[in-house]
Amino acid sequence: MTVTHDLTQGAPGGGRSRPVPLRLWSWIVEGLAALGTLLIGVLMLIICADILARNLMGASLPLVSELGALTLVMIVYLQLAATIRTDRLARTEIWYPGFCDRHPRAGAVLGGLFDLVAALLLGLIAWATLRIVTKDYASAEFIGVPGIATLATWPFRVAIMIGVGVAALESLFRTVAAFRTAARGTGA
Repeated sequence: MTVTHDLTQGAPGGGRSRPVPLRLWSWIVEGLAALGTLLIGVLMLIICADILARNLMGASLPLVSELGALTLVMIVYLQLAATIRTDRLARTEIWYPGFCDRHPRAGAVLGGLFDLVAALLLGLIAWATLRIVTKDYASAEFIGVPGIATLATWPFRVAIMIGVGVAALESLFRTVAAFRTAARGTGA
């Protein structure tokens, strides 16, 4: 059994009956996930182009390893909020589903505490990323080799910060929903 406590999903009557702010939030979360999926395709193209360049020209394309590393981190954080929303975040569930079946209120509290810790940690990561973004922007940090190919790092860091910030808010919304469920005394 999967216990979900999402304020932005499952409104009676379908998605149209949800308030506009909740629908907008859903679009943001799903849009970031879609952007992450698009970046997976871009990363695959970059890697394939590099393989072709190595085989045909005997040399790697510039920026491939650095761009690949930053893109991979962006993909993870852009899709994190959707992962949290659909309750697909990896965690050990050996006893948790059975516990929630037997004790719905306690299960909701435990789920809420898990989501609260996630929100706090993700918020700290977003805060730390903001400092990195400002440092990278102020110092004109870049990846690559000057004179051959370079890219500023701050746009990548901004995307990472947005992704982790949205994930923190999604965890916070789940926390509120879980504690509301526990207060009502109903299962998920």
